[in-house]
Amino acid sequence: MTGLTAEDAPAAGAPVARKLSRIRLGIFAAFHLFAVAAIWTGVTRAALITCVVVYLFQVFSVTVGYHRYFAHRSFRTSRATQLVLALCAQASFQKGVLWWAAHHRYHHRHSDQHDDLHSPKHGIFWSYAGWIFSETAQQTRVEQIRDLMKYPELRVLDRLHFVPGILLAAGCYAAAGWSGLVVGFGWGTILSHHATFANNCFAHIFGTRPYETEDGSRNNWFLAAITLGEGWHNNHHRYAASARNGFLWWEIDPTYYALLVLSALGLIWDLRPPPREILAQRDSAAQPTGR
Repeated sequence: MTGLTAEDAPAAGAPVARKLSRIRLGIFAAFHLFAVAAIWTGVTRAALITCVVVYLFQVFSVTVGYHRYFAHRSFRTSRATQLVLALCAQASFQKGVLWWAAHHRYHHRHSDQHDDLHSPKHGIFWSYAGWIFSETAQQTRVEQIRDLMKYPELRVLDRLHFVPGILLAAGCYAAAGWSGLVVGFGWGTILSHHATFANNCFAHIFGTRPYETEDGSRNNWFLAAITLGEGWHNNHHRYAASARNGFLWWEIDPTYYALLVLSALGLIWDLRPPPREILAQRDSAAQPTGR
């Protein structure tokens, strides 16, 4: 992360500056090439299991921690559990908790406008992954996260955003050797990243729109499956404060089910539901579609 000052961040409403950083693009490409090392490490059963565990852990941690808690505060928890959620989410290598929450809150306030950093209106490649190589994307909009900035442990953790990911990688190596590192951690992390990228981009292009929102957000069952519930994106943009993205019974939302378990254990509480009047706007006879 580059600094924590509002002055460093681009001005609100400023058009997106689409200039790629060759250094960051090179690091991204190198990490993907790292996955090819499986040719030499082999692909063991333990490593494949580790890959699945890493993918599920990272996606759940991002959706529960970064998204539904830090970005939208859709439930409440203790300060200790808040720190654990941040540590787990940062093991995804999706930068720091303050950066993630600030960027996502800004995205909701400017969704599919000219200053939305990853709107598909800027092009598919840019929306999918190109924006992460931009210098503009590295800044943290502090004005969006005043409520989180008061926690010194989150500020420290945000500056050390790479540490949890390194610890996860070390754990994968300890569990399954070099194959665990390459296949387990490497493949799992790459897949979890692309699941996030796909949802950011394609959930604003393909799918259904049960709610008329000011952006292009759509519900997409396939994206919901690979992101554990985040693909019910039009629902989410209609009422982002809800702990539940799947508003109807057939809109499977594994992240919400995980939140119910955490709530039953007393680790979180006050899960915010979508208001009844918003649910009433949905056609009660609506059926899932294939797009």
